[in-house]
Amino acid sequence: MRTVIAGGHGQIALKLERLLAARGDRPAGIIRRPEQARDLTDAGAEPLLLDLESATAPRLAELLAGADAVVFAAGAGPGSGADRKNTVDRDAAVLLADAAELAGVRRYLMISSMGADAHAQYPSDEVFETYLRAKGAADDAVRARAALDWTVLRPGRLTDGPGTGLVRLAASVARGAVDRADVAAVLAALLREPGTAGRTLELVAGDTAVEEAVSAAGGHNG
Repeated sequence: MRTVIAGGHGQIALKLERLLAARGDRPAGIIRRPEQARDLTDAGAEPLLLDLESATAPRLAELLAGADAVVFAAGAGPGSGADRKNTVDRDAAVLLADAAELAGVRRYLMISSMGADAHAQYPSDEVFETYLRAKGAADDAVRARAALDWTVLRPGRLTDGPGTGLVRLAASVARGAVDRADVAAVLAALLREPGTAGRTLELVAGDTAVEEAVSAAGGHNG
């Protein structure tokens, strides 16, 4: 399976690339800076150089040729202003959807966030409110695409532990945290579970093994 990951140098993306390469898949990651390429090749992924904030859908579609799936893992990141929440977290996700349609790639995994909502109200932090709105608008735009077999994954607060392999994954879960390593493991499992297409799933640490949780989310009970 060839999977192209937008935001290929992000923390979750690099972990996902290692997991996919280890199981014999062919991950590729879209990066903005040439100096990031070495980290991707070390992870077993093919680096693809493109700036998602200035790219066109046809140009991005060229990079998706022959892919079986795409994953949106890009983000403006902490410390970025409200404008880049919109150009990266929202607009680049829509661009990836446009390009996937042009390239005929149906499977689309979106890394979103718990609380994502195009109409989110967070008056104490204007930038965070913009982030939640941007992610919510991106989710809405992707979920409206009949040509895509999308799954929206909304993790809770991200932490940097080694991962436990145990999660709670459902349409709605109580707020909590989850290690980035476990998010990557869930994404890897989702790529092999077509039954999760058309679902929006929240994710936090829990007590169910990743593969079992993803299988249940795909409609399999045992």
